[in-house]
Amino acid sequence: MAVREFIVNVSPKEAMDAIENYVVKGSISGTLVDQHVRRIGEHEVYVVILEKYYMRSSNRASLTVTIDNFDGKTKVHAVAAGGSEGVFFRFDWGAGNNFANSVEHALRPYIIGGE
Repeated sequence: MAVREFIVNVSPKEAMDAIENYVVKGSISGTLVDQHVRRIGEHEVYVVILEKYYMRSSNRASLTVTIDNFDGKTKVHAVAAGGSEGVFFRFDWGAGNNFANSVEHALRPYIIGGE
């Protein structure tokens, strides 16, 4: 499991669009599994689940990204899981880190701080 957290200077919608473009449109095996959006006034939260196939682990990894602006700034929390190949050992050959890093790469121009 790999976790990334940071603050960006764009809206949750713009952050979500950048991640989707990078992971889904910029990858052969990246897919958007589900997206849930809640809005309350000017505040919103996106929960996005993505999947990607990794040949090195011969399996699909999942990435859950939560983006919100509840504190007046856009926070991004990304967790990659499911990239391991074994039943008992959770060794994923770097698939989880790679997938979590893709969120950071997609949002790199907008990152203004860590969590």
